[in-house]
Amino acid sequence: MPKLPGKIHNPAPFFLFILLCFSFIISATSGLTFSSDVAALKAFKAAIKPSSIKPYSCLGSWNFSNDPCSIPRAYFSCGLLCSGNRVTQLTLDPADSAGTLTPLISKLTQLVTLDLSTNKFSAPIPPLYSLTNLQTLLLRFNSFSGSIPPSLTALKSLETVDLSHNYLSGSLPNSWSSIGSLRRLDLSYNKLTGSLPKLLPNLIELVIKANYLSGLLYRTSFQGLTQLEVVELSENSFSGTLEAWFFLLPALQQVDLANNSFTRVDIWKHKNGNSDLVAVDLGFNRIEWYLPVNFAARRARAIVQVRRAGVATLRYWRT
Repeated sequence: MPKLPGKIHNPAPFFLFILLCFSFIISATSGLTFSSDVAALKAFKAAIKPSSIKPYSCLGSWNFSNDPCSIPRAYFSCGLLCSGNRVTQLTLDPADSAGTLTPLISKLTQLVTLDLSTNKFSAPIPPLYSLTNLQTLLLRFNSFSGSIPPSLTALKSLETVDLSHNYLSGSLPNSWSSIGSLRRLDLSYNKLTGSLPKLLPNLIELVIKANYLSGLLYRTSFQGLTQLEVVELSENSFSGTLEAWFFLLPALQQVDLANNSFTRVDIWKHKNGNSDLVAVDLGFNRIEWYLPVNFAARRARAIVQVRRAGVATLRYWRT
């Protein structure tokens, strides 16, 4: 009987070839994690008090007998993401993990996101100079102390920084303006002092509530901030006159300057008569006179309450 064309009489070599291809794909996608990344992750976990690591938490699943970036993940079920053999995200769940942030975290040089929010990390934030790819830094609701590390101003890829609800002290870095990519900054509920330095040119949201900042709001601090939409600086000790240039910031939408020591507000009407401003709170300052009527002339409806005791409250709602 003649042989049928195309029929495979000995399938063993064919299946061996398929197996080799499959093995190559697996090895390419789940290669061993970069050694310095593994060392950094081990140091990171070692700096956490073992008694604070919950069995159900992300850290509780970290078992270094397995490769952190291996696929599928028998361990390391959450808390990190990898791209190839490099760790790119370190995101802990809010599990009250207590300890310090190891300086070896800087070995994770491909890190894009570092999120340790709502835990119990303490001590100063270590230098982060090597994290040049970092875009998101979220350390809110911890117990970090000391000053804001100057290394942050060297991270040119940063877009979002939230260090709120900690115990950070000292003044704001004067070189913040060098981070041209930063869009959102929240330093609320710390113990920061001093005045407001020159701010970042592409900032959209500036939130530094409940600190000990003081002095005047200078135009030079806000110069060039054409995209700034939100300014929340309530519960500080800013004083003097809130000058007219402030409300002429072109993208400004929401302002909260309540609970400060401002004594006067100067207002100029926008040249085209339009404004994006939708909410303003100037309550509990020392403004002892009626706010200018042209506040209400910006195609908005305003409710203004001023008491001789020095409390001024203003709310805007866009019509």
